[in-house]
Amino acid sequence: MFVCVCNAISDRQIKETVAAGATSLTDLQNALGVATCCGCCADLAVSYLGNHSENHQAAAGKNNLQ
Repeated sequence: MFVCVCNAISDRQIKETVAAGATSLTDLQNALGVATCCGCCADLAVSYLGNHSENHQAAAGKNNLQ
């Protein structure tokens, strides 16, 4: 699914960039160009940062219980 139509950036690209270490919208903008034109996709792009952080914390907690 395209998240940033202006720059043809997909959710997959954003997820991969977050998994590779992006931690802020600025990181995503520098790596992909997301949210650098009209900005309508900024909130959705940032939500991928939050989702990754939540999933990472949940996985870390799960590993500590084992």
